[in-house]
Amino acid sequence: MEKSLVGENSLFSDVCGIIDNSRKRVAVYVNSEICLVKWHVGKRIREDVLYNQRAEYGKQIVKNLSVKLTNKYGSGWDVRNLFHCLRAAENFTEEEIVYAVRTQFSWTHIRSLSALTDPLARQFYMEMCRIEHWDTRTLDAKIDSQLYERTAISRKPEELIKQELDNLKVDNMLSPDLVFRSSYFLDMLGLPDVFSEKDLESAIVSQMREFISEMGTDFAFIARQKRITVDAVDYYIDLLFYHRSLHRLVAIDLKLGRFKPEHEGQMRLYLRYLNKNERREGEESPIGLILCSEGNTEHVEYLMLDEESSIKVAQYYTQLPDKKLLAEKLQRAIVIAREQCFEQKTK
Repeated sequence: MEKSLVGENSLFSDVCGIIDNSRKRVAVYVNSEICLVKWHVGKRIREDVLYNQRAEYGKQIVKNLSVKLTNKYGSGWDVRNLFHCLRAAENFTEEEIVYAVRTQFSWTHIRSLSALTDPLARQFYMEMCRIEHWDTRTLDAKIDSQLYERTAISRKPEELIKQELDNLKVDNMLSPDLVFRSSYFLDMLGLPDVFSEKDLESAIVSQMREFISEMGTDFAFIARQKRITVDAVDYYIDLLFYHRSLHRLVAIDLKLGRFKPEHEGQMRLYLRYLNKNERREGEESPIGLILCSEGNTEHVEYLMLDEESSIKVAQYYTQLPDKKLLAEKLQRAIVIAREQCFEQKTK
């Protein structure tokens, strides 16, 4: 009787596995067809609209087509959805759509990515979404917080950005410039207007899940106030993480106010200690991130901490700034950085 029951349970489990696996394959197939069909619909509309070369006429074409498709196929083909199809066809090649489908992006992923007019930003979000397995809500949140504009890679010349993103696509290897950002939003910490570095650290630790989400999914928390001893003197690293894709320890120092040159010296001491005493076989050399509450990019520029240095400096915000003002500030910083790169190349 007991053997019979065990056999029935095993049979039930195996049949469930067969059905579930089949459902997954069907879901992947259906998702692929949905994405490809909508891209092809958008491509066909685009050909007609471009042929006529009149924006108002194009809108009327889409409106009339929507009415006819809805009458024949039901909901899902309203004007708004058709314009999403059109935008996808404008911003993605067929090869890119096939790649997105193979990566198992949903149509909602593609729709969000289609709204990005900068092809480099779009490629950045595609690759990071693939590597870190973002759902559509996470992708939208990353885009809204302007993650790409805040990464170190966005301040490089376009050719280097494209090369690094292409390497990521082929090798699946994240570089520090893709991981680290020029600013971090820590509004989820709920800090008062006046707080100490210890308050900041405590708030981060208590909200570690949200903080790691802002940092990126590959950060693994190791220690708070990691004690290291040099010449019988104790020092404390505020936060210590391990980044799985970079294969290296990440030391984080939290500073109130603006960046100061002595912060770099302190971080270099931490990194040399970690490299000698904590680095394990197969790991890359440790990297440091100094989070400051105020930005002063000139100091960082003179110290060249935004180049190939193992130390990164970023500004953190305990309240999200106005998106328009933030966009203007970030875009201006990118323009200045690219101008400087161009000047250096032409010298």
